[in-house]
Amino acid sequence: MDASNETPRGVAIGPGERDLRLDFLRGVGQWMIFVDHIPYNVLSWFTLRNYGFCDAAEFFVYISGYSIGFAYGPAVRRGEMVAAIKRLWTRAAQLYVAHVFLFLFFTAQIARAARRFDNPMYKDEFNVAQFLAAPDIMIQHALLLQYKPVNLDVLPLYIVFVVAAPLVLWGLLRRPHWTLAASGVLYLASRHFGWNLPSFPDGHWYFNPFAWQFLFVFGIWCGFGNGPKVRPWVKSWPNQTLSWTIVLVALVIAMSWNFEALYGLVPESVGKLIYPIDKTSLAPLRLIHFLALLAIVVKLLPPDLPALRSRRLHPIILCGQRSLPVFCVGVMLSFTAHWILVQISGGIAMQIFVSVVGIGLLVAVAWIATWYRSLPTLFTVPVTMPVEEEAKPAETKPRA
Repeated sequence: MDASNETPRGVAIGPGERDLRLDFLRGVGQWMIFVDHIPYNVLSWFTLRNYGFCDAAEFFVYISGYSIGFAYGPAVRRGEMVAAIKRLWTRAAQLYVAHVFLFLFFTAQIARAARRFDNPMYKDEFNVAQFLAAPDIMIQHALLLQYKPVNLDVLPLYIVFVVAAPLVLWGLLRRPHWTLAASGVLYLASRHFGWNLPSFPDGHWYFNPFAWQFLFVFGIWCGFGNGPKVRPWVKSWPNQTLSWTIVLVALVIAMSWNFEALYGLVPESVGKLIYPIDKTSLAPLRLIHFLALLAIVVKLLPPDLPALRSRRLHPIILCGQRSLPVFCVGVMLSFTAHWILVQISGGIAMQIFVSVVGIGLLVAVAWIATWYRSLPTLFTVPVTMPVEEEAKPAETKPRA
């Protein structure tokens, strides 16, 4: 779901060579999101969410912002702001259309399973019962991004961010540090005053855009050219020591949540101080944990790492490069996998099987999307007049 995956013809939007680290991390994130979307899946123990405060969502939002700053920054500096705005808003429109189709197919998939197997759990568990009860009302709010079934929260958030990206780029061009500071103030204010966008029929967005925008803006700020400036400090031993300490402490706390024998590792006073670590408004501990992980990744994953061009990592990188179709298909496949675990078998072997097969299908989708993009494109179509209008001789007046 990267707005920089496609560039407008005639406008050089960014550096010629892709940063494969972004594609790799985005691909890993897509696999994690797919696995985490399958309830009661043993393979979720191989994702981030069980080993700290943050999960793949933080990396997705940050990388999305970084990609926009990396790809569109050069064009904005050259004064091609209008071209960048056009391309970003075109991409936002494409994302919106993809979201609408995904919403319709996903809802139909769940409704059919609930009716076919007479199991209302599906529509209740995935928040589509209200849509099936009043589709005329709910579809209107779905088109306004106010109503979203479970697992369809990320794409609307990204659509809003891509629409707002030109404003961020404009601010970074003039006052980069002040723009980042303003984003931080908005993050703190949204948490203090409870600002959020409303959802229908009640409640608010699961991902609060006023809070999560900070990660997105921080990503653009880094991709816009500020990342290399802070990289030496990020890779320095004091910061790496601090980052590893934060990650290890978060690991201990997370393990105490999941294993009864480890409950006593975290004193009750500490628990009262740090809880709740909410995801909706991007709790500070989630943000701090993500930044620590990001510093470690920057240290361990240099851009010229030979493994990034190896055949072993190619399936992951391919999924990162075609993240929109991979995400959309992944949402559908995650429900299919859940259905198999409920209706056929929920054993560990089946959990591993549906997860591995699903990831294989996501790689296939990424490969097909890449192949399709490589097909020849007809750039211009010659305009010809209809046969009856072609080559008509000029009319002449009869001689007197």
